[in-house]
Amino acid sequence: MSHHQNILQEVIESSSVENSLVRSYGRSFNGFAAKLTESERDKLIGMEGVVSVFPNTVYKLLTTRSYEFMGLGDKSKHIPEVETNTIVGVIDGGIWPESKSFSDQGIGPIPKKWKGTCAGGKNFTCNKKVIGARHYVQESARDNEAHGTHTASTAAGNKVKGVSVNGVATGTARGGVPLGRLAIYKVCEPAGCNAAGMMAAFDDAIADGVDVITISIGGGVTKVDIDPVAIGSFHAMQKGIVTTAAAGNDGPKLGSVANLAPWIVSVAAGSTDRKFVTNVVDGNGKMIPGRSINDFDLKAKKYPLAYGKTASNKCTEELARGCASGCLNTVEGKIVVCDVPDNVTEPQVAGAVGVIIHVTDVDTPGLGPIPVSDLDDTNYAAFRSYVLSAPNPQGTILKSETVKDENAPIVPTFSARGPNTLFSDILKPDITAPGVNILAAYSPVAQTALPGQSIDYYFMTGTSMATPHVAGVAAYVKTFHPDWSASAVKSAIMTTAWEMNASKNAEAEFAYGSGYVNPSVAVDPGLVYEIAEEDYLNMLCALDYSPKGISTVAGGTFTCSEKSKIQMKDLNCPSMAAKVSASSSSDITFSRTVTNVGKKGSTYKAKVSGDPKLSIMVEPETLSFKSPGEKKSFTVTVSGKSLLWFGQTGHTM
Repeated sequence: MSHHQNILQEVIESSSVENSLVRSYGRSFNGFAAKLTESERDKLIGMEGVVSVFPNTVYKLLTTRSYEFMGLGDKSKHIPEVETNTIVGVIDGGIWPESKSFSDQGIGPIPKKWKGTCAGGKNFTCNKKVIGARHYVQESARDNEAHGTHTASTAAGNKVKGVSVNGVATGTARGGVPLGRLAIYKVCEPAGCNAAGMMAAFDDAIADGVDVITISIGGGVTKVDIDPVAIGSFHAMQKGIVTTAAAGNDGPKLGSVANLAPWIVSVAAGSTDRKFVTNVVDGNGKMIPGRSINDFDLKAKKYPLAYGKTASNKCTEELARGCASGCLNTVEGKIVVCDVPDNVTEPQVAGAVGVIIHVTDVDTPGLGPIPVSDLDDTNYAAFRSYVLSAPNPQGTILKSETVKDENAPIVPTFSARGPNTLFSDILKPDITAPGVNILAAYSPVAQTALPGQSIDYYFMTGTSMATPHVAGVAAYVKTFHPDWSASAVKSAIMTTAWEMNASKNAEAEFAYGSGYVNPSVAVDPGLVYEIAEEDYLNMLCALDYSPKGISTVAGGTFTCSEKSKIQMKDLNCPSMAAKVSASSSSDITFSRTVTNVGKKGSTYKAKVSGDPKLSIMVEPETLSFKSPGEKKSFTVTVSGKSLLWFGQTGHTM
């Protein structure tokens, strides 16, 4: 610190060094923060030994950093008079209607197209925001578990200023269409979500007149003719309603992705550029980086560390190091170190002042009932080495800081992966959206990691949180294009996605699909890939689905013919995939037809990138359109000794 004060003494012009110096750093790097005038800054830059001087940029812990990160912020173009007539149906666990996110302030009369009802049951009232509610389980559409409330506010919650969790992530909460309406369909209870209720919810939502349906529910992969989400969403698609559904949280196992029907928008979870850092300091003053959302302030006081034998005198060493249930009997007033990733409650109950845990997926840190820091493999090994070698190990957990995550966006390990086990030549998931540490409306009676506190907004993580983001984007796109088909909206979202870095994301397209959703560009994709409902059914014909099964999906009799069957790889999807053997040397050709939704006289040129071992040919290379609505076709042929390639389409005009 004295060295830093000496440097400042040479540049300070009017105020004292004590008033100027904000913070001195000396553990992991050598530097300081200070209040300087522009001329003082310029002097400092010119001093020998000064590497860099940069402004103190404030990274706010914003509630809707997810929408900001996607590029859909307050300055984005909106069409209020159309947005207020847009209805999002939420098939989930109900809603907490009193949340400020569901206030109807600033929202006009209920749209005339709404044909639903407010049948929320016991102790439930609708308004001009939550215009409809139905429940298929329990006695009310009221949400006591928080999942449905969280997803509904993420999709179409009104703007609420000053939202935080005990001061963490303060900002303005909002959904994708803040002026949009919500229709709630409660199908889930603590025991689960039954298929009968889900089918009824789809049925009602379609009849009620919703524009978009979001459903963060999934189960085992099953054929589409016996899958309530696949069947319900097909009927929705027939009416022009977009359905977004969670890809599932069973990653990183390959082939774990759920909601595989090609007419569904299946959503993977991704990170944003907001990163919570909760550092740990050992007894020697060494700082070890960790992750969590920790609003507790231990004021840098050092506490004894309890690990293994020092944490328990009644369990084996192995059980004690894992902080097993009932083992921690000598940890009061100490910070407990655990070899396991998910045991916070045990140390808290035993009287610990904090807990340091070993995690393998540090993309998903959360709040805890006491100070918590999650250390990854490398950092945990370093900290554990100190604990085992020090005669009297001590340490502390610092309050969380927020930094910009330069690696974002990435897909966390929990997000389910392809390939598509039901339709092998159709890429799933379709798209990636924010799903890590999403702060949104919460049920105050629901359980949290902060026992005894009533929480109105809280963090949740999962593909369940990513899905309503895409529903909000789909609703946003439909405000610009109310007459677009469900396949056109899906295509616009997929073809305009941000390209993600395959080197940072294990399994690449199997993890993130076409990329990270990009709302502001999705409203003007130029070209769309449209799919008629009979095309989906003709694909099922080619897969030898029974006439009864196809009729179940179609909602009426459908007759297959050899002439009309469509191979999976030739379904007019915005992505291209084909399952081949590693030794295959045959050419693979994809046929696609695009519709111009851009300006008349538009011309599009193909741009190809990929493995240099493969030959990828697009014919024709250029498509010119005289007018909007015009359709043109092209083919993509892939050839090479090893056909390990996955295609995704985008457009450059």
